Amino acid sequence: MSFVHYPKESISFLKSVQKNNTKEWFEAHKEEYTQYILEPSRAFVEEMGEHLQALVPTINAIPKINQSLFRIYRDTRFSKDKTPIKSKVGVIFWQGSHIRMQSSCFYLHFSPQELLVAAGIRTFDSDLLAAYRDYIKVAQHREALHEILEALKEKGYVIETPHYKRLPRGFEKEISLEYLTRMKAVAVYKSLKPSTISSKQFIPTLYTHYEQFLPLQQWLYDMSLTRKED
Repeated sequence: MSFVHYPKESISFLKSVQKNNTKEWFEAHKEEYTQYILEPSRAFVEEMGEHLQALVPTINAIPKINQSLFRIYRDTRFSKDKTPIKSKVGVIFWQGSHIRMQSSCFYLHFSPQELLVAAGIRTFDSDLLAAYRDYIKVAQHREALHEILEALKEKGYVIETPHYKRLPRGFEKEISLEYLTRMKAVAVYKSLKPSTISSKQFIPTLYTHYEQFLPLQQWLYDMSLTRKED
């Protein structure tokens, strides 16, 4: 039977994680994690992956941890949040052979507070930032990205805002659509009710949003192909 939605217990389990965020508690409830989070997530990746391949035939949809699935354990070395267990579930579908977080992707995460659907690249590393800046020096590329972002904003989506205050080196002050030069990430977001994950409309709802996100995802993928590899 194909995946339809997450069980209602998925959100309840994450609420319990928030109240009992210790490794000892989690180890004692590992079977619940597997039943309500891990196994449904694996099935979701397979099902949603098939749908997304209708939009992007080469999308990566790999139902494994550290592939399309994120680890439930938090790496507290690099996080301000020192709780050991994540109380949100993240899933990513990315395009290309580069590492997933530096690739153009479709993404979602859910917690007891929200379901967030997104697409794009959350932050550019130094190589990808250099490629992005070179790419948008071409007026046609800037104009295409601007039109995509404006269309998404008109539809009610949230767009990543410029990170830098100053014009980067290598750009003339008179450049059109100057705000694009100050981006450190390009992504689109939409926050939905967390109960959506247990609705029969979960997959169709996601697909509708990802279909809207496709022009941005593809623009970023094309841009990423110009990245210089070491």
